[in-house]
Amino acid sequence: MAAGDPYAQGARVWIPDCVEVWRVAEITRDYKEGDDILHLRLEDGSALAYPIEFQLPPLCNPDCLSGADDLVALSYLHEPAVLHSLRRRFLEANAIYTYCGIILVAINPYKPLPIYEEEVIYAYSGREMGDMDPHIFALAEEAYKQMVRFGKNQSLIISGESGAGKTASAKYAMRYFTTVGGCLGHSSMEEKVLASSPIMEAFGNAKTIRNDNSSRFGKYIEIGFSQAHVTGAIIKTYLLEKSRVTFQVKAERNYHIFYQLCASATLPELQGLGLRGAESFHYTCQGQCTVAQSTNDAADLDSTRHAFSLLGVPEANQLELFSILAAILHLGNIVVRGRDRRGDGCFVEPADEALGLFCTLLGVEASQVMRWLCHRKLVTAGETYLKPLSRQQALNSQDALAKHMYGQVFRWTVSRVNRALRSLEGHHTSIGILDIYGFEMFEQNSFEQFCINYANEKLQQLFNLHVFKLEQEEYVTEEIPWVFVDFCDNQPCIELIEGRLGILDLLNEECKMPQGSDRSWAQKLYQTHLSSSHFQKPKRPTNAFVVCHFAGKVEYQCDGFVEKNRDAVPEELVGLLRASKSALLTELFLEEGDGPVSLQSRRSSGPRMAGRPSRRSLPSSQKSKKSISSQFKASLNRLMETLGSTTPHYIRCIKPNDGKQPFVFDSRRAVEQLRACGVLETIRISASGYPSRWTYQEFLERYRALVSREELMGTDEKQICSLALKRLLQDPSKYQCGKSKVFFRAGQVAYLEDLRYRRLRAACTLLQRHLRGWLARRRFGRARAAAVCLQRHARGMLARRFARMLRRTRAAVMLQKTLRMVLARRSYLRVRQAVITIQAFARGMFARHLYQQMVWHQKAVVIQAAVRGWLARTHYSRLRGAVIYLQCCYRRVQACRELRRLRVEARSVEHYKQLHKGMEIKVIQLQCRLDEQPCSTVSCAGNGSGMVCSPTTLLLAASAVAIWAQEKQRLVEQLSGLNAAHAEEVQCLRAELQRLREDAARDAQVQQLQERLAELERHSVKSCLGQEVEELRQRLAEVEATKLQLGEERDALVQRMSEQSQDLEEQHQRAVRESQGLLQELEEERARYQSLVQEYARLEQGYENLRDEVAFHRQSTLRRSPSSESFLGSESSYLSSMSTAPSRDGSDQQAEGLEERWQPVPEGLQPQPSSEVLLNGGMGQDPFEKAYLLLLGQLNAVNEELARTREELRRSKASVEPEERKPLDFLKRRNIAEMLGLGRSPEKAAVDDDLKHAYDAVQVANRLLASQLQEEKQQHEEEVEGLHLNIYSLKQLSQQQAALIQDLQRDQGQEGLQHHVLRLKEENWELAQKLEKQERATLKLQKQLRAYAKQIQELTVKREATGPAQELAASAVVLSRSPMVPSLAGLSQAMLAWRMEDEGRIIKAIITDYKPQSSPGALPDLPAYVLFLCFRHADHCCDEPRARSLLDAAIDAIKRVMKVLGLGVWKHSDDFDMVVLWLANTCRLLNCLRQYSQDESYWQGNTARQNEHRLQNVDPQSSCHSLGALSVQLYQQLIRTAEKRLKPMIVAAMLESEPIQGLSSSCPPGHRQSSAAPAHTLPELLQQLGSFRAALDRHGLAPSVGHQALRQLLFLISGTTLNYLLLRKDTCSWSRGIQLRYNISQLEQWLRAEGLQQSGAREVLEPLVQAAQLLQVKKVTEEDAGALCSLCTVLSPQQVVKILRAYTPAVGLEERISPSFISSVEKQLQDQYGGGPSQLLVDTSHLFPVHLPFTASPLHLDELRIPDALDLAFLVRL
Repeated sequence: MAAGDPYAQGARVWIPDCVEVWRVAEITRDYKEGDDILHLRLEDGSALAYPIEFQLPPLCNPDCLSGADDLVALSYLHEPAVLHSLRRRFLEANAIYTYCGIILVAINPYKPLPIYEEEVIYAYSGREMGDMDPHIFALAEEAYKQMVRFGKNQSLIISGESGAGKTASAKYAMRYFTTVGGCLGHSSMEEKVLASSPIMEAFGNAKTIRNDNSSRFGKYIEIGFSQAHVTGAIIKTYLLEKSRVTFQVKAERNYHIFYQLCASATLPELQGLGLRGAESFHYTCQGQCTVAQSTNDAADLDSTRHAFSLLGVPEANQLELFSILAAILHLGNIVVRGRDRRGDGCFVEPADEALGLFCTLLGVEASQVMRWLCHRKLVTAGETYLKPLSRQQALNSQDALAKHMYGQVFRWTVSRVNRALRSLEGHHTSIGILDIYGFEMFEQNSFEQFCINYANEKLQQLFNLHVFKLEQEEYVTEEIPWVFVDFCDNQPCIELIEGRLGILDLLNEECKMPQGSDRSWAQKLYQTHLSSSHFQKPKRPTNAFVVCHFAGKVEYQCDGFVEKNRDAVPEELVGLLRASKSALLTELFLEEGDGPVSLQSRRSSGPRMAGRPSRRSLPSSQKSKKSISSQFKASLNRLMETLGSTTPHYIRCIKPNDGKQPFVFDSRRAVEQLRACGVLETIRISASGYPSRWTYQEFLERYRALVSREELMGTDEKQICSLALKRLLQDPSKYQCGKSKVFFRAGQVAYLEDLRYRRLRAACTLLQRHLRGWLARRRFGRARAAAVCLQRHARGMLARRFARMLRRTRAAVMLQKTLRMVLARRSYLRVRQAVITIQAFARGMFARHLYQQMVWHQKAVVIQAAVRGWLARTHYSRLRGAVIYLQCCYRRVQACRELRRLRVEARSVEHYKQLHKGMEIKVIQLQCRLDEQPCSTVSCAGNGSGMVCSPTTLLLAASAVAIWAQEKQRLVEQLSGLNAAHAEEVQCLRAELQRLREDAARDAQVQQLQERLAELERHSVKSCLGQEVEELRQRLAEVEATKLQLGEERDALVQRMSEQSQDLEEQHQRAVRESQGLLQELEEERARYQSLVQEYARLEQGYENLRDEVAFHRQSTLRRSPSSESFLGSESSYLSSMSTAPSRDGSDQQAEGLEERWQPVPEGLQPQPSSEVLLNGGMGQDPFEKAYLLLLGQLNAVNEELARTREELRRSKASVEPEERKPLDFLKRRNIAEMLGLGRSPEKAAVDDDLKHAYDAVQVANRLLASQLQEEKQQHEEEVEGLHLNIYSLKQLSQQQAALIQDLQRDQGQEGLQHHVLRLKEENWELAQKLEKQERATLKLQKQLRAYAKQIQELTVKREATGPAQELAASAVVLSRSPMVPSLAGLSQAMLAWRMEDEGRIIKAIITDYKPQSSPGALPDLPAYVLFLCFRHADHCCDEPRARSLLDAAIDAIKRVMKVLGLGVWKHSDDFDMVVLWLANTCRLLNCLRQYSQDESYWQGNTARQNEHRLQNVDPQSSCHSLGALSVQLYQQLIRTAEKRLKPMIVAAMLESEPIQGLSSSCPPGHRQSSAAPAHTLPELLQQLGSFRAALDRHGLAPSVGHQALRQLLFLISGTTLNYLLLRKDTCSWSRGIQLRYNISQLEQWLRAEGLQQSGAREVLEPLVQAAQLLQVKKVTEEDAGALCSLCTVLSPQQVVKILRAYTPAVGLEERISPSFISSVEKQLQDQYGGGPSQLLVDTSHLFPVHLPFTASPLHLDELRIPDALDLAFLVRL
């Protein structure tokens, strides 16, 4: 290097290694020229002295270049750099695709990856090759784009060894072309192309040691295109490995088809083939591996048979083909026995079971097979001999026959596949996919490996020439001086193989010799080519040779070369097969073109030929038959010519390991394949020139830090780069400046990266120096300020401490003074208190003595009074007892007398009657009371879920509480009485005491008596009071027990009420969940309905196209000659007519009449052809009548099926979806031509009319289905409303229960409890009654609604069946009435009078030719109001057909306008406005029909004047259904129109534009990037969204609909941006995350500015927000992994892992994400979200279900003003 020594200390180099091939080492000492040893340090820290023999070890690339998308972008191009980049991308980023110039390197991951979905295909479609990550779809898109642009054929050359993924890559490429290209018309050509893969895999693939599905042949699939659409395909095959049919090595299998048949031997159709398990046949058990783990043979046979059926192979031919394959298996089981030990002869047992099955399946004679298997016919000059064969020769002949039969079967299969894929009209361009074997080098290499390596030599030569050509063209285009780049030309090796007297010529010459052998051929090779540099003779084997191929030396064993090249087949056995009874077998061997040969062999026993051939002459068939090498050489030359005429694109498949382990990279195996597939040759050619190429803009963005200020003063980027490079790289030969790019030699980019790193490091050091100085100064300033602050605070603290000491001293003095004062005062107070206490006790003692004397005196008086009273009472009681006794004796005598008298009277009957008369009345009254009480009890108990307990329990509780209260009141009264008596007694005692004090002079006897009486009184009072207190305690205990019992009952009651409230809450929550489920079902139903509407629109579009085609052919019958080709048989004409169908020119009234004419015929009536059909078809034409009758019969069948579907829809709501899709799928699956059964002839216009009528009938059926679906939807809405009402009532009930519980908890008394219980009973009863009434009303309304719907359908069918005559009559009546409508007082004036013939003028004025610009002051939804006013006039005239005709014509006109819009008639800026205009008008017309209908639910916002304008006679329900479907279609077209405008802007605005300047230079180099500036920016995207929002508001669309549309568009922006972020590695970086987050914030700010926060648009941006945050967060530790998992809640685990693997760190600022961190995140995400399958890309085609709300119009219809510019003067306002 001119500017510095690359081998300096610290540089890293690659050194060879026996395990890893190459390993990294760091130079520890500078290398000087002439040193013999390079001092290195390995990665493990050990030192190494590396000897320098011939050249220095290769240098390592910078970290920023390793892992680049394109290996050519590496600064140092050599083998270790390529290997390291591939390994790093494969293991760390899980990237299996990498560019290497024009080569796409594909490494087999041995694990399914989610990168091949249809969303990925559309993501790569239309993109440049450098815009996305490397992918096979990117290469396929490049080929497809070049074919379309330049009209030149392209080719994809896929190569690699077995197990590298060639077949899978070819399948993915085919799927891409068929998906992007599609097909013309409605044929299934893309399905046929894809269906060829399972057939070719079954017959051409087998399990090998390296691969379970290895292709054992080469194939070239040429896909034809016409106008960028797939029209057909052709498959060409090369070198089928037929030896595998008869022999397999251990752990390998035969071809898959044999094992598929053996695994399905139990099928009924395969019972007669004599098949058994694969281990029972010799040809399938030699490898000892009859089952492959990754295949299911029985299921694969079903796929093979389905593919055969799809390609048009009949079932009979398939079974016959399977019988031939079974015969091959039985042929291998035929036992050949030797006659003697010498082996001179052999024979086959006649009773051999395998022989019998072989002959039976093929229809040949067993004796002939036995004869020619063991003998051979020799034809000499005059005689014919039969030569017996030895047992080994017979076995060889048997194997040769089996291989030949299978080869013919394979050829026939390929021919049938090509026949099915062949296009009749041909193709203009094509793309070929070559799936061919890679270079093979085994321990034992034979004839097959030689042919394979020969083909790879030819392909490598083509590849070298192509790479060299592209390299030189690049230099010429950029106008830089260049010299001839030398490359390794393998033409000498090819000449050695195919040249004159080459290996193949000598082999063919040896095969012609009768005694030719492998040994003699080897000797000829030694004699001829031993002097060649590409040919060598091995030392040990005498019959082997070595060829020096471009990928290395290969040693071939000559054994078997001659025999395999001859491919000799016994002609006698072939003749037997030609004479077989099997038609397919005969076809197989006649296709070979050897029919005359077989005839000649048959005539060999007849008269001799005139000429006399030599004795050693061979049969003519063997003379004319080419050898295998000659055939392969010719086919290879044709392939080279084909590839030479195309632009090739190369895919090299690499097998990472031999154990088929996912994401395990074996460096040794990878290097062997890289050397063999030509990748390193591409690197070498690129390294010999200028491999690193940068545009001037990219160079300046990357290396601006190296450009000086003076150099940046220039304005030309090329001049700035030239000056900078001249200063940085002094050697001009190290770089070249072209027109648009600067070219660097190998290693110069690494040197520039090193300079850039040093410059940035110096800048960082300068920044760090200044930053550290600033930090030190700031730290010193803070320390100084802290010291000053500490000093200030310390001095303050000392001053405060001294002041505190002074205060404490003063406080101590004050405390001492106060304490002494307190002690003195406390002593004084204690003495004073003692004196006062002594005085008090003394005075009390004197007072008590005086009181005792007075009490004794009073008690003496009381005792005297008591004694005297007791004596008087005793005397009185004795006298009273005697008197009472006398009275009782007298009364007893009188009572006995009366008893005897009453007994006599009681015996009489009248007495009993009189006695029971009153009792009966009382019993009746009691019975009535008892009857009333149970009724009230039952009513309370049946009050529903609100009743807590029974009324009896509540009444008992209430009575118990009342008794307890009465008892308590009685005891209180008794206690108060006792207290009062005691008080009176005390008062009396006090009086007596006073008297006793006065009589103190009484004697001592009286005092003793008083003391005794006082003691007796004391004892009696104490006993009485003790008994009363005990009784009170008992009663109080009883009351407490009753209280506790009532408390427990109250707690139980409260608990029951709480449980009941919980149950009510659960019921409420359950009802809420059910309502949410119903709402979700409603959303799903709405989505399904919208999908049905979309499908209906598609069918209607097909109907329009077919009607246009009929009109076109009707016009072209006068210009074309009659054609006898059938409509069903001519698929190409049908496709061409469909693609070139003109626009519709028929009138709407004619189509409507056709719809009304073709109605279902009632049962029992035979369909009669109409007069119009007879006139068109002519009289007496039976074919027309038959076709007509067949048409009507099939229409009747369709209508019957629709009727059955309608009944099933009515019976079961749960089966709405499948039953509604069934007729639509039926009509979609069936071909219209097959359903009609008509012949297509240009001369017969009646047939075209029938076809048109059939489509009219299908359209009517679709409308019926749509109306039924709308009815079901309305029923669902009514049920949801009813559930909402029930939920509301349950909520109220739960609230009342909660209030009751609170009241009960607050009020524990008897009255509150009883009051709440009664109120609860009444409310529950009322709620139950209301609920029952609502349920009855709901059921009644549902029945009425169904009956009305049925009547409406019957009336509609009857009306449509009446025919055009009645319609004309009805319109005539209406027209006759309309001028005579009187203008009565009170008649609404909000209508426009019109006639039936004015319908077309109205539609043309307000729809077809309507332009909002012509009426600047008019309402945006004026056409809707005009149509509704005309509809009101038809309603006023009771003319329902005219009203419906007007609305149908308006709907058809709007559809035609949208169809013209889809054709691109208007400008690109007007299409969105037109769709919004008609969507707003359709919604307004729909809302007007609802607002003024008879449905009261839409009258809430109406005024009195608006209610006067309600419709009276016409029910607009069916029209509302049609308008609702049209609104959904218009909304979907609105979204599609907006998506077309937004899609080209999203990626450029969100990912590629850079609103924050200066971050792009941090992106790593080495990625293929588009040099052009972004086509769109974020402000342009926001401006486009703003224009959409303005258009929605300008045309008066409902705000909720506009919010839904903007939410859908933001979902498109988010999904598209996230998909491209996942598919582009260059966008996964920290700087791009900042740019993306800024762009998202701009979107959010726009949403806030527009007031769309609550529209749900912010939520759809959340995945993109999390992706941007994921790019910015730290990704190193386990804590970071946990935080990252908690952050990414919306992204799927696959998306998170994909972003982490694609993340590219900033050079010198970040470290790469370790694989352990990614594994940890992946594990945590799987534990968090489960290990189920998740989608990688967002489905941007998903449409959210749209909800069109009802919005009442505030405008009064009579205030509407119609501008004169609309030219509606013929409409009269009544």
